[in-house]
Amino acid sequence: MPGPRFLQLADVAEVLNISANQVYALVRRGDIPAVKIGGRGQWRVESTELEKYISRLYTETREFIDTHPFGEEADQAEEAHQ
Repeated sequence: MPGPRFLQLADVAEVLNISANQVYALVRRGDIPAVKIGGRGQWRVESTELEKYISRLYTETREFIDTHPFGEEADQAEEAHQ
């Protein structure tokens, strides 16, 4: 059975293993799309949007790794210092 369609910021924080304040900052910056609902303006993140965000992070991380190879640069830097 699938989970809820919308998640509270605390739920998103738990999934990402970060604080609710960090999630709030990601939402306010527009990194994670969210909606504000109810009279008190409760933030909710659609579970599909959270999954898209996580997928984007994987893509960005892969691109970073591809453009900043760990082994080659570390080896060259060490050789230059010897």
